[in-house]
Amino acid sequence: MRAVKSRDTGPERAVRKLAWSIAPGYRLNRRDLPGTPDIVYVSRRLAIFVHGCFWHGHGCARSTEPKTNRAFWRDKIARNRARDARVAAKLRRAGWRVVTIHECALDRSASVEAKLRRALAGVG
Repeated sequence: MRAVKSRDTGPERAVRKLAWSIAPGYRLNRRDLPGTPDIVYVSRRLAIFVHGCFWHGHGCARSTEPKTNRAFWRDKIARNRARDARVAAKLRRAGWRVVTIHECALDRSASVEAKLRRALAGVG
């Protein structure tokens, strides 16, 4: 697990490229915000998280449960999901809008682009 990256992952780079084409001027990995969002538009108060389907228990085909040490992985993924919910709630209470994009959504980049456009326009 030491080799698993938390920054500059392939899905994150793909979302950044899309976001930049829509509205340049974001910041990366703001450590002063809860959860250290992957992409932040400060002036729009928008925090974007790019989640790996496995690590965040998305429920799609990419989030299969490992065959060994199942109890550990169920607990680990449940803790990740609980943390994600806490962080999103904390950001919303602070006046931020939160968008979460899972890596499987990048297979349908048009839907990700539409989601980013709506978020950047302030609609959802």
